[in-house]
Amino acid sequence: LENMCGITAYLGSESAFEYIIASLILLQNRGYDSAGICTIDDSGTFINNKYASTKDHTAIELLQPYGKEHTDHLIGIGHTRWATHGGPTDTNAHPHLDNEAKLALIHNGIIENYVQLRAELEKRGHTFKSETDTESVVHLLSDARKENNGDLAAAMRKVCQQLKGSFTLLAI
Repeated sequence: LENMCGITAYLGSESAFEYIIASLILLQNRGYDSAGICTIDDSGTFINNKYASTKDHTAIELLQPYGKEHTDHLIGIGHTRWATHGGPTDTNAHPHLDNEAKLALIHNGIIENYVQLRAELEKRGHTFKSETDTESVVHLLSDARKENNGDLAAAMRKVCQQLKGSFTLLAI
């Protein structure tokens, strides 16, 4: 049995947080060791909350009190995770942000060439906060977006061509 992460997104006219929490609750039947939500407001400001489960609380329970912070955010992504690269910690939980906090990314699957990608990105000045394969992708996406005049779709296509493995990505 392979453990899988759960990913969800919302774009609409109501608070994204409530829809994402509801989706994460539905996804918890897969099991998970950490969870996170990132939403963005009209000005481009992110709110990113992410937690590893503790002995006393699941990660989703730890997220639920933060709903008021996200009230006016109509776009968001959410993630439940089984730790593969990097242990089950708050820092390793998704979503991951780029160094400028202009992109957030979640991921299901595995990036097999992330060690090489991370080394190249660190040489270019990127700072990593986690031990995950996913964080390499958000930094690659940040660079590719700049190279593509802000076009996130074009940047994502370019990044996917550089990745080896099996994966699904969501970015805002």
